[in-house]
Amino acid sequence: MIDLTDQPFDPAESLRAFQVQAAGAGAIVSFTGLVRPNNTSSPVTRLYLQAYSPMTERGIEAAAKDASQRWPISHLTITHRIGDMGPGDPIVFVAAASAHRRAAFEAADFLMDYLKTEAIFWKKETGPDHATWIEPRLEDYRDSARWTQKEHP
Repeated sequence: MIDLTDQPFDPAESLRAFQVQAAGAGAIVSFTGLVRPNNTSSPVTRLYLQAYSPMTERGIEAAAKDASQRWPISHLTITHRIGDMGPGDPIVFVAAASAHRRAAFEAADFLMDYLKTEAIFWKKETGPDHATWIEPRLEDYRDSARWTQKEHP
């Protein structure tokens, strides 16, 4: 399930609902991303996320399909906020279920790397003395590059 929403959501409730859907799985891995109260240099008072619908959803659906083909995942869910948010607000919830933990961890990590670097979102961070459009960091691209590297025996 993929849900882009401009409404607040409760990650704990999202996890409870996912556990019901994934009944019988041996492992569930989830990740919740929150609006940070500060960036490297100053406080953050608001974060604004804009998506390009339906392209954003199609890209996320393709990434979810890719994850399901790479690992034996029984269930996946992605909830991503758009619109205006404040510090501490949940931005993203990703959960993956599988018979075994490694597949669930890898799938959730893969999806978060996609959301950070490739998903079509524009992010604007505002503070008392700044308003800045945010781009993925070099570290984000390095993390994401792991999934395209060739495996060696």
